[in-house]
Amino acid sequence: MWGAGSRSSTIEGVETEPWDLVRAAQAGDTDAFGALYDRYVDVVFRYVLFRVGDRTLAEDVTSETFLRALRSIGSISYQGRDVGAWFVTIARNIVFDHVKSSRYRLEVTTAEPADNREVTSGPEQEVLTDAANAELLRCIAQLGEDQRECITLRFIQGLSVAETAAKMGRNEGAVKALQHRAVRRLAQLLPNWLR
Repeated sequence: MWGAGSRSSTIEGVETEPWDLVRAAQAGDTDAFGALYDRYVDVVFRYVLFRVGDRTLAEDVTSETFLRALRSIGSISYQGRDVGAWFVTIARNIVFDHVKSSRYRLEVTTAEPADNREVTSGPEQEVLTDAANAELLRCIAQLGEDQRECITLRFIQGLSVAETAAKMGRNEGAVKALQHRAVRRLAQLLPNWLR
């Protein structure tokens, strides 16, 4: 559900399917793992950014995700899903560990003098962002399965209408209609403070 679908990647100009890349990476082909990274890094980053609401932390978690994936590439085997689901599962576990470990401590970071010209969000903004994300996810969970999948693919993963249609096994017109109904339903579900 989370990956970029059945689009193939290229190594040295040759189109390669994701599971072929996994098998090549398991055999020690670093270019194959690089192609997997190129293919899924944006999906993982968008997922993590949506969950944590902090760009720097999302970059760190994304890097850690691919480091852990590289370490355990030998343990993955085909299970009928896109390889992207494996990367997102690793990312989700890292985010969960981070939230769990930071629940009981408050970190206050100070900016370097050169960073004073940048405006950074404070803890209040992070709390509001987390609350808004949690409420949005709660509302998305109330949608029907097709609407939920459409919203996830289109707006959380950032897939195009054509890519979403291919993932869902529907035509583009059906996806547009489904997306329209899902967005209208979300507008009804969202509290006023979040609209």
